[in-house]
Amino acid sequence: MSCAQNSGTTKIAWRICGGRFDVARKSNRLKEISEMEALEGFWEDADHASKIQKEKSVLNDVVETYEDLKTAYDEFEVLVEFAGQGDDSSATEAIGVAESFLKMFAKAEQKVLLSGEQDSNNAIVSINAGAGGTESCDWASMLERMVIHWSEHKKFKLTMMDEQPGDSAGIKSATILVEGNFAYGQLKSESGVHRLVRISPFDSQARRHTSFASIYVTPEVDDTINIEILDKDIRIDVFRSSGAGGQSVNTTDSAVRITHIPTNIVVNCQAERSQLKNKERAMGVLKSRLFDLEMAKRREKLDEAEAGKKEIGWGAQIRSYVLHPYKMVKDHRTGFESSNTDKVLNGHIDGFMDAFLRWSVSGETIRDDGELE
Repeated sequence: MSCAQNSGTTKIAWRICGGRFDVARKSNRLKEISEMEALEGFWEDADHASKIQKEKSVLNDVVETYEDLKTAYDEFEVLVEFAGQGDDSSATEAIGVAESFLKMFAKAEQKVLLSGEQDSNNAIVSINAGAGGTESCDWASMLERMVIHWSEHKKFKLTMMDEQPGDSAGIKSATILVEGNFAYGQLKSESGVHRLVRISPFDSQARRHTSFASIYVTPEVDDTINIEILDKDIRIDVFRSSGAGGQSVNTTDSAVRITHIPTNIVVNCQAERSQLKNKERAMGVLKSRLFDLEMAKRREKLDEAEAGKKEIGWGAQIRSYVLHPYKMVKDHRTGFESSNTDKVLNGHIDGFMDAFLRWSVSGETIRDDGELE
């Protein structure tokens, strides 16, 4: 690509950049927050201050990204001017800067796509094995590791709220709280049924098996959203937490299970040794589930919002992971593919997330060569 071609492409990207990022409004909001922080008594309300600080972190991330792009663009413009005067080294350098700018812009654009009302929230991830016994339980544990590794790559905080082991291997279900900026906005792409095709390690005849498991992602709701739950609508059961045994086992009935009778939503929590804390966490998960259910009704897109609640089997999968006779992971919604199955299962799923965000906004799909169409 010539310097002139790069110049045109970069200018097009830059013209839409400011409008997409809405930097002026975000900068004004940051000034308002700075003024709020200077007010007497602001830090005394810890919960309110914490919410404001989270908002500030998100805004700073976008504004700083814009400033980095602006610096790169200004450098590119200077180099193009020198190149126009016959400086070949500047022309070569300008092409490199333009390519770097476009890569930075593509990453920054994802932040713009994360514009949903709850996208910046923490995420509650529920994983459930489908029919198939040990095979599906093992597949569910592989998906659990994929989500955990992705979260660790992002340096997000993880809390295992509940985990039910399989009878002989893997897990029957797990609920994980993922805390970090835009955790829900990114992880919502994983909601749905996931299909695995492989030679089963549990089959003595080494036959190929197909397994299913589901992931269901909801945003963690905060105190700014009022979700009313009546005492008569819930049933609370306590039981002994499961554990590794030995000194780590909890000998008290501290684990909590809450059943919301009208919707039949059931949540468990055994993350804490305190029954009261587990109850509070479980109520938080229940509120998030009820909020997500109500938002799904309002959007009239239950088929998408409830993807994780569909029958965990044939015809419902959003993504297939084929490990035999060839290796390929393909998202059936967006068309995005990767032949590096080991890397995907190790949590490198940003490509699938980015493709989902673009598809959910514009319906764009991905060709085999990875280019948007």
